[in-house]
Amino acid sequence: MTRPVAVGVDGSPSGLAAADWGAREAQLRDVPLRLVHAWEWQPYAHAPPGGPEAARRWSEGVPREVTAWLQHRYPDLDITAQRLTGPPPEVLCKAAEEAELLVVGTVGIGRLTGFLLGSVALATVAHTERPVVLVRARTAEENEHQGRASGVVSPPPVVLGLDLARPGDDVIRFAFESAALRAAPLLVVHGWNPPAFYGESGVGTDPNWEADIADAESETMRHALRPWREKYPSVDVTEQAVIGQPAHHLLDAATCAALVVIGRRTRAPKAIAPRIGHIAHAVLHHCPAPVAIVPHD
Repeated sequence: MTRPVAVGVDGSPSGLAAADWGAREAQLRDVPLRLVHAWEWQPYAHAPPGGPEAARRWSEGVPREVTAWLQHRYPDLDITAQRLTGPPPEVLCKAAEEAELLVVGTVGIGRLTGFLLGSVALATVAHTERPVVLVRARTAEENEHQGRASGVVSPPPVVLGLDLARPGDDVIRFAFESAALRAAPLLVVHGWNPPAFYGESGVGTDPNWEADIADAESETMRHALRPWREKYPSVDVTEQAVIGQPAHHLLDAATCAALVVIGRRTRAPKAIAPRIGHIAHAVLHHCPAPVAIVPHD
């Protein structure tokens, strides 16, 4: 069974950006596109103009209008659309279960500054066990910036944030596959900080200690990526093991990226509610590029 690329649409500019990104991704993967619009009537102290019937008609029109817009842009793409009733996070998580990946739009918070991660997107990312890509609408200023950058011949890279303590095969696979589909280079970033005892024990006074640790981290990184390089020989891979907070280095690398890929651990103590982690939070709130969050054990 061929899994589609699923997109949550809500009639907003960010929803349209997500639908367009999802359509291009479906073409790259040669799979259908499934649009999902979640309808949940919310009672208001003061009824909106036109009342609940007007709101319902608007909701019914959203998937039809987005489908027509995409069919004009991608006439050869197999597109289906559904309007489903229920809380949006639940509807989107259900759609993700049946898809290769789920694409959700989010609101930008300024020029090249990233996402305003709303409750729907946050709940969906935290609970689904399928990859979720968050896409935001670009401003006119950002489109102009992107247009100037598009003069570069080589395609923008896919960036993978790699945690060597818990690499996650699903995360690495998704990044390599995304780069291969785009014929794009893959930049793998591993940020790390030396243990506190290095400074306290006086080891930090040795001018070679930092280089030695960096060499060890780089070797561990090469070992983790070796089987994936062999599986995807067409992907040009650059490895970057650097001292410092991982989120900061990922955001630096994401400036001109086609996609940023990060992992989210799904196994947590039962007392802890599902969450996306502090690195993912930092990247999502400040990353200018689309971000794929890939669950892994």
